[in-house]
Amino acid sequence: MSKNLVIVESPAKARTVGRFLGKSYVAKASMGHIRDLPKKTMGVKVDDLSFTPKYTLIPDRRKIIDELRTAVKNADNVYLATDPDREGEAISWHLIAAAKIEPTKIKRVVFHEITKDAVQHAFDNPREVDYNLVAAQQARRILDRLVGYELSPVLWKKVRPGLSAGRVQSLAVKLVIERETEHNDFVPQEYWTISATLSKDKSDKMSFDAKLTAIEGSSKDLGLDNEKNAQAVLSDLSNAEFNVRNVAKKQTIRRPPPPFITSTLQQDASRKFRFSASNTMRVAQQLYEGIQLGAEGQIGLITYMRTDSTNISPTALSETSDYIKRQYKPEYSLKNPRKFTKTVRGAQEAHEAIRPTSVFRTPESLQGQLDRDQFRLYDLIWKRMVSSQMASAIYDRTTIEISASKTHGGSEYLFKATGSVLKFDGFRVLYIEQKDEDNEDDVSESRFPVLKKGDDLKCLSVDVEQHFTEPPPRFSEASLIKNLESEGIGRPSTYASIIGTIQNRDYVRRERGKFHPTKLGIVVTDFLSEHFSNIVDIGFTATMEKELDDVAEGTVQWNPMLRHFYQPFEKAVEVAIVEAERVPREKIDEESSEICEKCERPMVIRGGRNGRFIACTGFPDCRNTKPLTIGVSCPRCDDGQIAEKKGKRGIFYSCTSYPECDFSIRSKPLPHECPDCGELLLPSGSTKARCSSRDCGYRVDIEDLEKIQ
Repeated sequence: MSKNLVIVESPAKARTVGRFLGKSYVAKASMGHIRDLPKKTMGVKVDDLSFTPKYTLIPDRRKIIDELRTAVKNADNVYLATDPDREGEAISWHLIAAAKIEPTKIKRVVFHEITKDAVQHAFDNPREVDYNLVAAQQARRILDRLVGYELSPVLWKKVRPGLSAGRVQSLAVKLVIERETEHNDFVPQEYWTISATLSKDKSDKMSFDAKLTAIEGSSKDLGLDNEKNAQAVLSDLSNAEFNVRNVAKKQTIRRPPPPFITSTLQQDASRKFRFSASNTMRVAQQLYEGIQLGAEGQIGLITYMRTDSTNISPTALSETSDYIKRQYKPEYSLKNPRKFTKTVRGAQEAHEAIRPTSVFRTPESLQGQLDRDQFRLYDLIWKRMVSSQMASAIYDRTTIEISASKTHGGSEYLFKATGSVLKFDGFRVLYIEQKDEDNEDDVSESRFPVLKKGDDLKCLSVDVEQHFTEPPPRFSEASLIKNLESEGIGRPSTYASIIGTIQNRDYVRRERGKFHPTKLGIVVTDFLSEHFSNIVDIGFTATMEKELDDVAEGTVQWNPMLRHFYQPFEKAVEVAIVEAERVPREKIDEESSEICEKCERPMVIRGGRNGRFIACTGFPDCRNTKPLTIGVSCPRCDDGQIAEKKGKRGIFYSCTSYPECDFSIRSKPLPHECPDCGELLLPSGSTKARCSSRDCGYRVDIEDLEKIQ
């Protein structure tokens, strides 16, 4: 056995790190956490408010621990090379206890990228375990256990068995519900816009559109809230003379966005690729731990993917600058590196943003060595990093003010035309950021004829258009994560699991990329709001996140913080168990058009361990149930229908003829088949549909499907 033992979390990471260190080191994997609080008991001492945790070995890790204990005995040095965050620090701490590592052997090493230089530097500069970080992770784990272990039974008794609640998950559901309420209660307001198509001469070769912005000098209320008023203005503008009142030109710049942090990577991958947060993190983990690259061996391609810092190391900045100077014209590079300040509460500046371990390892050079998802995510990370150190984009922005009035008096109308023309593309030659609700870039390009103050214009047409104000959009996965982050709720490592949990519990459902609350989610949230208001209070939860950050920094002790939370929480639990009324089943059941063929009673949609199903309202007298089908025939067999199911990875859709037919699919199919190949059509975002067969490639607007069918 080697004198130097290295312990990391995963086999992939062990292989990559071990290759860099050489034969004098042996790298072994703990397979993640090896100790945790017990599943069947609280595991936290609360009677004396000490909150002492009782950790136990995770059952399927016992063999691994036995192997690690043997390796530890035969090693002179034990390098704990777990991830560089609170979770990784806690794993190292647990390893010390579980593997019985003597203090004299312990060396904690931390690196944010798995490259030879970074790993070697970490091993040349070991440190001690940071017990402040351990305390912060332990406090969060105990806090979540207190809430989950004591609150979930209340929900089981008062609402329905199998439910759960949590500080962040319950608040995320509440945000979805509040947004749904705003969306549904929104009353559209009618308004009209008036625009004129103008030209310097009678031709339309250089015509442009200008929008009415003021009447008699007032822009606050144009009075265009109905067709009558709009038509009156239109009539008044007939035969009006249009004259250039002012022409203003200025140069504007647009700076590139910073390199990714965890939340922004999840958001952009969701917008561009429709990746779930969990899928983004899964693929990012693969890129971080190492990919086999031919003769190079196992190489870590990106830095650590759980981070809330936009900081970039001087070495990476220098390398990126060199790359840009080699590949682009001089005007695309910067004289000095662009640095980004932290924007996330509690961001740890010692960490780095998510970036390629080498920008000289371009996405094109990795073609054929990465799978489709790995390539797309690496390409996104690479372009975001390189573009962040490129020159800003420059626009020529022109604003033209135009007055319109009749020769013989009448109202004066002010029109305005604004446009930007890209003068220098800068970073945009490589990367364009997308927005939550619009995949199109928000910079308009408009060219105007050469105009000066006092020029007369020809009016080619005046148009009126009716509009209605739009309700606030429902949350997408990207916008929900963005909202949680902006409120200071949760941390980079939690978003993916939270999004997964609230869907698996059937508190929310995602339809065409948007979250909708379920009746169950609304009932549970209402119950929590009434009896445990702090759990679903944004300010309270954000304050607790701040206190956990303070624990990590060593400025706050975790025991008093937990006592401050637990004492009123415990009292609320006691009161709820006694005084809270049980929620009637009919408040949770969802309506169904089905009639029970056995007893002719109405049937409803209910939730169970394996997902939703249709059940007779006559239960327990009638126990008739059916799978919850979605009105789509199985494309693989003649008799089956596609039904909703729930598994370990969440909701999926499979054939009712299982096991005779094993067809299944993750996304909910649309009730249409592909006109080209006959396969199922799946939603792609909120407005598009695509064929489920990757070989087909058929895409169509959802609203056009009825016309096609």
